[in-house]
Amino acid sequence: MMPKRLLDDANELCRLGVAELSAGFSAGKFTPLEVAQATLARAEQVQERLNAFSLIDAEAALAMATESTARWRSGAPLSPIDGVPTTIKDIVWIKDRAVRYGSRTTSTQPCTQDAPSVKRLRAAGAVFIGITTTPEFGWKAITESPLTGMTRNPWNPQMTPGGSSGGAVVAAATGAGVLHIGTDGGGSIRIPCSLTGVVGLKPTFGRVAAYPPSAFGTVAHIGPIARSAEDAAAMLNVMAGRDIDDWNQGVGELPPLEWTQGVLKGARIGLWTTPPHGEVDSEVAAAVAKAAGRLENLGAHVEPIELPGEDLGGIFRTHWYAGAANRFAAVPAELAHLCDSGFVAVAKAGSTILASALVAA
Repeated sequence: MMPKRLLDDANELCRLGVAELSAGFSAGKFTPLEVAQATLARAEQVQERLNAFSLIDAEAALAMATESTARWRSGAPLSPIDGVPTTIKDIVWIKDRAVRYGSRTTSTQPCTQDAPSVKRLRAAGAVFIGITTTPEFGWKAITESPLTGMTRNPWNPQMTPGGSSGGAVVAAATGAGVLHIGTDGGGSIRIPCSLTGVVGLKPTFGRVAAYPPSAFGTVAHIGPIARSAEDAAAMLNVMAGRDIDDWNQGVGELPPLEWTQGVLKGARIGLWTTPPHGEVDSEVAAAVAKAAGRLENLGAHVEPIELPGEDLGGIFRTHWYAGAANRFAAVPAELAHLCDSGFVAVAKAGSTILASALVAA
């Protein structure tokens, strides 16, 4: 769980994870409505200090929490995450709410449907607290946008929490929600989780259905962010699965996710330690080696690997810059001057990439 210092001034209910919340709901120690009220109050505090939200949706959250409270009282919760406070990144569609992608150029009209991941969380009874901040169109690893300004790191507000899922990790670290949807193309879950000390996963592509598809193509995935691996696993269990809107997933049911203690016995895990740029910090290398040792102790075979390709950074930039050009092309010409200048520069560079180079990448 998150180090206590970040949660010292939070309501005790904001410190609990999925298992503790569901046990408390079941035993009648507290209700989803009480948890939602505490979480909304915490979100307001976090927003004032760190700017993690583009929307705190108190009215909707309290309505969802009231319904969840009734289900738990009748002994009929929808799932283990029924009543658990959840946030959604300002890139993932949520029905009846405007999703702005961190941009002043996007529509203020509410979405007409939930994205598949949101739809699955809603069906499981998750309580949506609000929408978290992102850089414009999720293009960079610092969470700062023309629409919402700068999001700050809770450990040191003079620093960035990283990006592009910066608002989500700040909400997670500070107790302004338990489960948080993030997206990751070039590190947008992994980078901010690393910079704030929370747990995040970029799942295998297609494990979580994506609609509408990302302008950045198949490098972009949807995944969970939480304060513990157990909570992230509970969230991924709900979000994962097929959805007819995502044609990239193919057909047939996905195999179920297993999180039992023995699931790693005999597994082969490839460990890649050569970065595409620069060098690995010695403390990071030591932490990774320690984690690899724990995996081996659980029965896995960890093997060093090298990824194919001579210029992995260049391959990624080809995909990313072309994706930025794709997204910028959809911005109305009369609004283009409102965009982040860095995003525009990347998009313009991407517009010169030949189709043959993109296919090769």
